[in-house]
Amino acid sequence: MFRAEAERLRKLLGPEFVLRAEHIGSTAIPGLSAKPIIDMLIEVPSFESALVNILPKLQQEGWEYHWRDDRPPGHMYFVRRDAACARTHHLHALTATHPGWERVAFRDYLRAKPEEARRYEQLKRDLSEKHPLDREAYTEGKGEYIRRITAHALSLITKHNGH
Repeated sequence: MFRAEAERLRKLLGPEFVLRAEHIGSTAIPGLSAKPIIDMLIEVPSFESALVNILPKLQQEGWEYHWRDDRPPGHMYFVRRDAACARTHHLHALTATHPGWERVAFRDYLRAKPEEARRYEQLKRDLSEKHPLDREAYTEGKGEYIRRITAHALSLITKHNGH
């Protein structure tokens, strides 16, 4: 589903505005329990060009637009829903140097470490039982774990690259 949507976005928006596309979130980790929502990151040349060249096209296709400033420095965020109004896709549009790309390191670490993916899955299950109707509390509950694993994954990348 990610590959099909990434290709559709490249055709709709053009390769000059979708410089890179990555599948993130739990659906990007094989075997991990996940809500049926495809989380995506795309690299855009700038937010200014994206506002002019991407935003109108995505809105025409039914994507809801939000500016996310809850995680500085902020970024463009889109939600796509099905006919029943259930979320099917989350799309984060980021510039190349945006810290949101660290999510790829988190994803890659969990892909490479199935035992860590199981710990994350158990944390998600525990949080969903504890906060069944509070999406913000659920997300906040994952925060410290995600920050810790991401920092570890990034340190391994830095060490591997000799920096």
